[in-house]
Amino acid sequence: MFAKFLLSETGAVTTDWVLLTAGLVALGLAVMAVISGGVEDLSGEMQVELAAQNPSDNPFDGAATVGDPNAID
Repeated sequence: MFAKFLLSETGAVTTDWVLLTAGLVALGLAVMAVISGGVEDLSGEMQVELAAQNPSDNPFDGAATVGDPNAID
């Protein structure tokens, strides 16, 4: 009976999909482990820059306008 079970291919496709899915999940976790440090650093830098901004300041003060001869190309 056990030999018949081993030779049977019923359910083999399901097993393949389970293994492929597990492999993809493991790959996703590995990628996240590699890039999470960089994302953390970047988000920290963005937080510092955003905290330094004054929301009442006009971000366009001093900006060159279209057709301005003093604009830097």
